[in-house]
Amino acid sequence: MQVSTLNLADFAQHLRQERTRQGLTRTQAAGICNVSESFIRDAESEPSRCSLGLLLQLTSGLGLRIDVAGWSAESPPMDAAARSAP
Repeated sequence: MQVSTLNLADFAQHLRQERTRQGLTRTQAAGICNVSESFIRDAESEPSRCSLGLLLQLTSGLGLRIDVAGWSAESPPMDAAARSAP
């Protein structure tokens, strides 16, 4: 699934379906993914309000993977000092 701001509701639905497919309650998934139960609820209803880091924890804990495409192999990420330079 290609995720964008236009289909976050679909992303949330897929997260919920995967959790239930695995037979996990929100409480169980929270324990496995090391997030709060309320975060699971939020991710499954309004992921745009969730931290990317915690969403990555959740997807990884459920055995899912998020890939980012489009970065050039010739353009390494800038370090913090380079980003803040004028």
